[in-house]
Amino acid sequence: MRTADLRSAFLDFFGERNHRVVASSSLVPVNDPTMLFTNAGMVQFKDALLGREARDYSRAASCQRCVRAGGKHNDLENVGYTARHHTLFEMLGNFSFGDYFKEETISWAWQFVTEVLMLPRDQLWITVHPTDEEARAIWIGKIGLDESRVIDLEDNFWTMGETGPCGPDSEIFYDQGPEFVGGPPGSADEDGDRFLEFWNLVFPQFDRAADGSLSPLATPGVDTGLGLERAAALTQGVGSNYEIDLFHDVIQRAGEFAALTDKESVVRDPSIRVISDHIRSAAFLIADGVIPGNEDRNYVLRRIIRRALRHGNKLQIREPFFHLLVEPLVNSMGEAYPVLSEEKAHIEASLLAEEERFATTLGQGMAILESAIDELKEPKIPGDVVFKLYDTFGFPADLTADVARERGLDIDDAGFEKLM
Repeated sequence: MRTADLRSAFLDFFGERNHRVVASSSLVPVNDPTMLFTNAGMVQFKDALLGREARDYSRAASCQRCVRAGGKHNDLENVGYTARHHTLFEMLGNFSFGDYFKEETISWAWQFVTEVLMLPRDQLWITVHPTDEEARAIWIGKIGLDESRVIDLEDNFWTMGETGPCGPDSEIFYDQGPEFVGGPPGSADEDGDRFLEFWNLVFPQFDRAADGSLSPLATPGVDTGLGLERAAALTQGVGSNYEIDLFHDVIQRAGEFAALTDKESVVRDPSIRVISDHIRSAAFLIADGVIPGNEDRNYVLRRIIRRALRHGNKLQIREPFFHLLVEPLVNSMGEAYPVLSEEKAHIEASLLAEEERFATTLGQGMAILESAIDELKEPKIPGDVVFKLYDTFGFPADLTADVARERGLDIDDAGFEKLM
């Protein structure tokens, strides 16, 4: 199933079940200074879920673009090294504000997964919180799953903070087969890729007091999150998110800039993955009004761009290239997100300006870093070197950490922070 078709199928499925289909909100959260970026589908519905805001609908569905880079939720350092991590991803979700609850949520999720996505039911596993007997009974009694594939996990409990709304969740996993490494959720080797979690069904039903006690919410809610890229990888039968159709045009163009000819090795190259992921987050952030800078979300954007440019340099790309990836990105995602097409020229100009700004110092900084690595007496880059690269050559600390990781080294974070 094409990613675009999957996105539409989800929204149509829940639209047919009387959900208001709501457009993705901006990556810059509205009236929420606690968040750098929109990082989940529930962000634009938070006040409705908390009962603070009345809306003219009690059921909603959306496909929300999300960024997890910087702040509490930060996947930046893992991008390129795993098959699943992204700085930008799309989260499909259905929500209830005091309307339906667990039985409908679980039944609809199962129906969508098995009848629309056509995933084999004997390869699906579920995790629940040990106290959530209601969800466990639905999974086993109504859905008909064997008890051995409904696993209790203490981590299956969602909280918004130390106090306030919270509740158990059910996660849906897909067993990709013995050719992948890893064991079932809750096992010693659960971190492998074999069992892939792709949909989380959250049931905010309690209010947590300062003393930790739980009392029932007057109107329990539903907040689900289905990773679009992960679901697409499963339906398209590929081993990583980067192999789905949504990434094809961008990865192909990036491979051409790097003069890489073998298609299979291109999509598996960590630097190509970094570049193809980072153009997505950079372009959408600029489209939503963020500009590269030295503070807060503007600096996170600069870090994303410069990390991509360093990986381009590693691939021997010596001319400005990053802004040229906006065109294939628009071809892939512009129909779903018109703002990308509308802001194309602005995005390209902003990226080119940042490329030209960093180009003058990237080579010099890399030479100093290489020299420092050659002189190391222990496997850690000193804090003063990290600071000099940051202060003089515009290297974000995580860019230096990225190079260190490739060489099996660490950086002296504490020493760097002292000099800041």
